[in-house]
Amino acid sequence: MTDTVDKTPAPTVPPEQIKAIPVRHYGRWVAGVLVVTVVVLVGIAFSNAKINYSVIPDYLTDGTILSGAWHTLYISVLAMVLGLALGIVLAVMRMSSNPVTSTVSWFYIWFFRGTPVLVQLLLWYNIALVFPILNLGFYKDEMNQVMTPFLTALLGLGLNEAAYMAEIVRAGIQSVDEGQTEASHALGMTQGQTLRRVILPQAMRVIVPPTGNEFINMLKTSSLAYAVQFNELIKRSTDISSTSLAVVEMYFVASIWYLVLTTIFSIVQYYIERRYARGSTRNLPPTPLQRLRKNLRLFGSFRRPEVAR
Repeated sequence: MTDTVDKTPAPTVPPEQIKAIPVRHYGRWVAGVLVVTVVVLVGIAFSNAKINYSVIPDYLTDGTILSGAWHTLYISVLAMVLGLALGIVLAVMRMSSNPVTSTVSWFYIWFFRGTPVLVQLLLWYNIALVFPILNLGFYKDEMNQVMTPFLTALLGLGLNEAAYMAEIVRAGIQSVDEGQTEASHALGMTQGQTLRRVILPQAMRVIVPPTGNEFINMLKTSSLAYAVQFNELIKRSTDISSTSLAVVEMYFVASIWYLVLTTIFSIVQYYIERRYARGSTRNLPPTPLQRLRKNLRLFGSFRRPEVAR
C-alpha cells in the first residue's frame, strides 16, 4: 500500500507592503520660519513708518516723473548704441596683430573698467578746467557751452560701456571655430568680409545674452547722471521731493519705474536670445506665453475623455 503525496501547492503569502518613511528635514522648517519672520518684521516696519503710500500712485503718472523716465530710457539707449559700436571696434583692435592698435585697445579697456563711472562722469563734467576752449578749426566755442549735461552723460556712460562691450564682443568672436575663418579665406573673402558675413553672425549667440544684461544694467547706471544735472528719473524725483517733502515716497516711485523698464526689456531680451538660439537648439522650449495659452486651454476644456470600451 503506497502513501499518496499531496501535490496541492501551498498558498502563496503576498509580500508585506513597503512603508517608506520620509526623512524629516528640520533645517528646512527652521529656515522657512526664519525667512517668514524676517519678511513679516520688515513689512510691519514699513507699515508703521511715516510714509504716505497713498500719494505714490498719483506721482507715478506725474508729468515730471514721466519726463524723467523718458530721459532715462533715451540716454540708456544712446549710451548703449555708442558703447556697442565702439566696443566692436575695440574688440577688433584688441585681437589685431598690430601691436600699436592692440596696445591702445588694451589700455582703453584697462582704464575705463578700472575707474568708477561716477568719477568719469565728473571728469567729463569738469573737462573745461583742462580744455577751456573747444577749437576744431571749423567750430570754436567755450567748453562749458559744449559740454551740456546730456553730452556729459552720453560720453560718460557710453565710453565706459564700450570697455565692457569690447570684452563681450571679443569673447563672442573667439567662440567661433577658427576653421570658419580659414574656410572663408579659402573662398576668397577678405578679413572684413569674413568678420561681417561669417564670424559676427555666429558670435551673436554668445554676444546677445550679456549685451542684454549690460543694457538692463545701463538703465540703472544712468541714475548716476544725476550728479551732472541730467534730468533723468532720479533727478526729477529729487526735484519733486525737495518741494513736496515726500522723499521716501519719491524713491518708491522711481523704483517702480525702474522695475517697469527693466521688466519690459528683460522680456525683449528673452525673445532675442530665443531667436539666436535656433542655430544651436533643435527644439526650443515653449515661451511663457505659449505655456500660459496651453494651461488656459486645459483649464477651459470641461469635456471628459471618452473611455475605451
